[in-house]
Amino acid sequence: MSTTGSPRPAQVSAARRRTLIDALRRGAVPESGLDLLATGLERFEAALDAELDAVMSGGSVFKAVRGEYGAGKTFFTRWLGERAKRRNFAVAEIQISENETPLHKLETVYRRLTERLATSSFPPSALRPVVDAWFYALEEDALAAGATEEELPGEVEKLLLTRLAEVSRHAPSFATALRGYRAALAEGDAATASAVLAWLGGQPHVAAAARRSAGVRGDLDHFGALGFLQGLLTVLRDSGHTGLFVVLDEVETLQRVRSDARDKALNALRQLIDEVHSGRFPGLYLVITGTPAFYDGQQGVQRLAPLAQRLATDFTTDPRFDNPRAVQIRLPGFSRESLVGLGLTIRELYADAAQAPERVRAVVDDVYVADLAQAVGGALGGKVGVAPRLFLKKLVGDVLDRVDQFDDFDPRQHYRLTVASSELTDVERNLAATVTGGSVSADDIELEL
Repeated sequence: MSTTGSPRPAQVSAARRRTLIDALRRGAVPESGLDLLATGLERFEAALDAELDAVMSGGSVFKAVRGEYGAGKTFFTRWLGERAKRRNFAVAEIQISENETPLHKLETVYRRLTERLATSSFPPSALRPVVDAWFYALEEDALAAGATEEELPGEVEKLLLTRLAEVSRHAPSFATALRGYRAALAEGDAATASAVLAWLGGQPHVAAAARRSAGVRGDLDHFGALGFLQGLLTVLRDSGHTGLFVVLDEVETLQRVRSDARDKALNALRQLIDEVHSGRFPGLYLVITGTPAFYDGQQGVQRLAPLAQRLATDFTTDPRFDNPRAVQIRLPGFSRESLVGLGLTIRELYADAAQAPERVRAVVDDVYVADLAQAVGGALGGKVGVAPRLFLKKLVGDVLDRVDQFDDFDPRQHYRLTVASSELTDVERNLAATVTGGSVSADDIELEL
């Protein structure tokens, strides 16, 4: 991911700046404000915006993002999610993991989606505000059609059945649960309404009494999850949202699970892709992220030939000529120049709100930012591509904060880069080990047994 080419926005609110800087200080990818850092992504903008527009018009899109560890996959998908949210999409980011969110259990994936559902107005989980807005829209439509106050409940019921007719072919309990939720609210039974909504969101172990009152049984299963996703898209559309942007992050973790679970997960992914392309999910933009080893290796996509065929993309040409419209896109990662450019952008954002902005710019000048980037990359075996997280954490927390608070602090005299093992990710730790201790010993490799 390059960071050269576009200036940052001239006006940045104090809240956005603070949120972004605080996240970098912790070594985390910011949840918002990513457009302030995402200069150099212009090559993707036109194609991705066209796809978002197509989804707004009732289409559906599947996209696979590939990149090495540290190439900025999470940053990229959150940046794209922000662009979707500005178009009034609802968004959800889901971390795939063997224990918490196994991909082969789509009912769990759906549950995580509803837990992480966010809109421009509501943070996660926005499921209840979305459902409430949907019922309000149904009431407004019924009144506009001439319904009286006495006729309103019945007319809303008719509209509910009409709007969810297609969904009910695959998941009739979705509409049933919505009716149960509305009935509980009308009776003033907030506890039952919350329980029914939890069941609608895929939560297990909902009280049997609440399920009986709503007329539903059991828990959501793998196949029912697809029908519920279809229903959620209908509710989002009718409540004023233009689409749903979903990210399945770190799908490469499938390579580390048992072979039977891996095969089920890969087949579930193939099924999702086919359903998206079939048009079953109008209004859905689905993104997965993974490493090249996941897409190209025998423990990943290549293990299932139909899936490999669906994701096949030519990356043999110069990365400059990669096709952003392809089903799979490649993030080239950082170079030393782009890492320095990102550091300079962060310094300017920091200085704009610093106690002594001119001193920050003078002491942490362009040369020092370049030297720190070089040092961090060197500490990680020269692998600049995985250095951004650690570099920005050091730049903000160790250097800029101190320069801003202590008048006599000079990083050239009073600071020496240190990298503790405890602050590194597994990938960063392995790279650092090759610098500080030679090749990694087999005894140093932690196995998941």
